Amino acid sequence: MPPQRVIITAAGSGIGREIASRFADAGGEIHICDVDERALGQLTSQHSNITASTIDVAEETALDGWLQCALHTLGGCDVLVNNAGIAGPTAAVEEMTLEAWRQCLAINLDAQMLTCRKVVPAMKAQRSGCIINMSSTAGLFGCPYRTPYAAAKWAVIGLSKSIAAETGPFNIRCNAICPGSVEGDRMDRVIAAEAAKTGKPPEQIRNEYTSGTSMRRFARTSEIADLCEFLASDAAKFISGQAIPVDGHTETYHSE
Repeated sequence: MPPQRVIITAAGSGIGREIASRFADAGGEIHICDVDERALGQLTSQHSNITASTIDVAEETALDGWLQCALHTLGGCDVLVNNAGIAGPTAAVEEMTLEAWRQCLAINLDAQMLTCRKVVPAMKAQRSGCIINMSSTAGLFGCPYRTPYAAAKWAVIGLSKSIAAETGPFNIRCNAICPGSVEGDRMDRVIAAEAAKTGKPPEQIRNEYTSGTSMRRFARTSEIADLCEFLASDAAKFISGQAIPVDGHTETYHSE
């Protein structure tokens, strides 16, 4: 496959960093953003073919400007990965503030619509493209005490299937990836927040997550990047409109 032109949101760390590194190692030209300027600097110092900008995807004007610059520099876009997301608040629904709810949806859902709004016309013009939207198993099963996160991730699947239907005639594919719990700092923070909310020991919560999967462990960032690499390849040229879990098979969700 020839080198690809790739745009990725929130690629300074975690899953996004792994995805960006994977496409960069394959020789692509990569444009990424993140709110963490230091993390972006570390990544670009390791890959000369990654260009990075420090922006908040919740800010429409900044996001549009970054995308316009990326599309102009790249001359189009072969792969768009909507990776930006936050865990959102940990609270019962009756304790949820509208401000916290809206902030979670702005980053986890609205930003994906905004990037697609800007990139899809370029993909239509070239009559090709692959869009990968990051959802979650929380978008398949729900997630107690994290209703805005789950609601956004369910909506990402609807967004992805609808965009797939709109853009399929232009040879554009759109899929959602649904990671399970992914090992790393972010999951550690989620567990800590849930422990504080429920009074359970963190290790008990961690065991509840892992014991609910057939594989009895968390996903690895490299395994999410594996699927991105596959979906962006010619091997997946007839796969579109799908919500694909990378979760080791969830048998039960977070038992009491």
